[in-house]
Amino acid sequence: MLRRLALVAVPLTLLVATSNNQVEVSATPQPVEVIPLPCFPAGKLTLGMTNTGRKPAIADMRVSGDPALTLSRHQFSSYLPVDQLVKAPLEITVPRDTAPATHTVNLTVGNEHVDVPVVIKPVPARDNVLLGEQAVASSTNGNMRLCGGVDGNTDSAQWGAGGWHDNTKGVFPDTYGVDFVQPTTIDRVVLQTLDSTTYPAAVMGIREFDLQVRTGSTWTTVAEVRGNVQGRVTITFEPRAVDAVQLVIHDSNDHGYSRIVELEAYHN
Repeated sequence: MLRRLALVAVPLTLLVATSNNQVEVSATPQPVEVIPLPCFPAGKLTLGMTNTGRKPAIADMRVSGDPALTLSRHQFSSYLPVDQLVKAPLEITVPRDTAPATHTVNLTVGNEHVDVPVVIKPVPARDNVLLGEQAVASSTNGNMRLCGGVDGNTDSAQWGAGGWHDNTKGVFPDTYGVDFVQPTTIDRVVLQTLDSTTYPAAVMGIREFDLQVRTGSTWTTVAEVRGNVQGRVTITFEPRAVDAVQLVIHDSNDHGYSRIVELEAYHN
């Protein structure tokens, strides 16, 4: 017995490779500014591709830059519907002490090419000597950034995007601090732990901790704080030149994670 098979026409969407004038390349802002500190917020670009052809396409953007620049990505590949801007982030950093100058990030799709100026700014004068310096920690949760506690963002409501917490729930002590590149004189440290309607300090903030400073290889405890329920804690002591400063955190108010919005240090 013979069986007849019915053939059904199935519509196909054809994806085409981009050619010379099918993709517009964009980047904002221009120029982008970068501060040469390891934990200062990176220079941020938003890369864009717009398909100006008549059919959906797949495009690859090559991302390159001058040798002085460290780029978070070197390619941006995406499916492009017609006449829709598709975006991707690019972060730009430079090594400490990079001289002020203007460099270039190069964006290329086919024959389309955009050069984005990157302005390296001088390191600004900072009252808070921890701002942008290299943070060190016993651990960092994968949803957070190591630099989140020294990036200048003091808004507790934005802690999820701009703060720090450890990666060892219910296990203490945890440590968080900064190593200086040269001895730095301080006499006041300010801790901002969680303190907002959503994240109240008495529920989720740091409860018990020691403040330590290091000179050479010797750590010295300059303050012990116990039973804290405040979002902002200021500790003062005799001025001293130190190579590092850190919190040794023994407990939090929920006995879970050590949470820091910002850690600051000053010399008055």
